[in-house]
Amino acid sequence: MSPKVFLAALLAAVVVHAAPATYYGDATWYTPNGGIGACGAPSQNSDLVVALSADQYAGGANCYRHIGVHYQGRFVDATVVDLCPGCASGSIDLSPAAFQQLASLDVGRIQVSWDYE
Repeated sequence: MSPKVFLAALLAAVVVHAAPATYYGDATWYTPNGGIGACGAPSQNSDLVVALSADQYAGGANCYRHIGVHYQGRFVDATVVDLCPGCASGSIDLSPAAFQQLASLDVGRIQVSWDYE
């Protein structure tokens, strides 16, 4: 096997087996109220949706992807529909319905981990 073929096979194996990134940050909540998010579609407070920081929103490249959010043994799957300009990298803004899957709205801000599904 030539060195080029070996290197190509090795790189392909690394890409296939690369673990997905896990992000850590604050989760807060916002009220979409039927407004049109940065991804271009309306969302309701009862939808399981999320707004990402500018870093993860990536100019809309992650619109409509699903993320899995974890907090103290609880989990919610939320769809990316909006940009959160005030969120630090790794932090997210959840709809009330999504946030309530993790904690009471009264808590307001929680530390979560999340990843793209």
